[in-house]
Amino acid sequence: MKYSDIDFNDKTILITGGAGFIGSNLAFYFQENYPNALVVILDCFRSGETLSNGNLKSFGHYKNLLGFKGVVISGDINDTKLLKKLETEYKFDYIFHQAAISDTTVNEQDLMIKTNVNAYEDLLKLAIAHQANMVYASSAATYGDAPSPQTVGCENPGNVYGFSKLMMDNISYEYIKAGAEISIVGLRYFNVYGPREFFKNKTASTVVQFGHQILAGKTPRLFEGSDKILRDFIYIEDVIQANIKACVPKQSGVYNVGTGKARSFQDIADILQKELGTNLGTEYIPNPYIGQYQFHTEANIESSIEQLGYVPQFEMEEGIKAYIPEIKRLFETEVK
Repeated sequence: MKYSDIDFNDKTILITGGAGFIGSNLAFYFQENYPNALVVILDCFRSGETLSNGNLKSFGHYKNLLGFKGVVISGDINDTKLLKKLETEYKFDYIFHQAAISDTTVNEQDLMIKTNVNAYEDLLKLAIAHQANMVYASSAATYGDAPSPQTVGCENPGNVYGFSKLMMDNISYEYIKAGAEISIVGLRYFNVYGPREFFKNKTASTVVQFGHQILAGKTPRLFEGSDKILRDFIYIEDVIQANIKACVPKQSGVYNVGTGKARSFQDIADILQKELGTNLGTEYIPNPYIGQYQFHTEANIESSIEQLGYVPQFEMEEGIKAYIPEIKRLFETEVK
């Protein structure tokens, strides 16, 4: 499905983090809908290197790109020589910046700021040099424990990841204010789920994790009170829609990408069991994150609707139903 009247054929498109969850879905959106577009993927593919929390430094995986026919470049966005090479060897029309350290539990503040903040400004300068419209991944983590509905301008990040994304937004506002001759749009993703997230490992959504627990015959394990822990869960197709519509916004700026509806973790478990035809019940365990855990997120998407023309298409029931075949395939090929 095409989400815009823009003809991306014969355009050159850079997707950073293109072997990751959202980046790879964007790559295939262009390949399937605009076969004459040149799509260039830059990703720091996983190497086995881990951070102090034990998680992988990079989640990029070649399996997310099986069937991709564009250009794939392995590299780090912190490499200024590489960015210079991209600037001289290509002439980009659009840049979708999805690359980041996205693990919210990372302790390395220096690496987080260098990768998420400083490298972004370098890439933004490249976009301006090429007159390429910039769409980049911000995050609902910028809001921290701000009350719902979370609204742009009411940020209170609770970790260095959220802080780094807020700094990216601040940089964008400065360039917009200075009259940058490109559109610059930051998209604050809420809780995204869907195909090609599996290789995020422990940071993949509870949708796929619960799905695989259920397929293994295990009772899904939820924190106590999960019927009252609410999040704005958004299916990947709506995130792709937002990215495409952000290419030519009415106004550059930062926008929320959610459904505008909070749903519970209990809802996820219940919908999955209905779709998978099981009745395993639910096991409740103590929540160790009380006091450092968001208990309610809900995106205020009024400005996203008005300025981007973004309207979410998938209720949670529809998103999970669409995801079920991929959850089953992954269970057979990657989990069992």
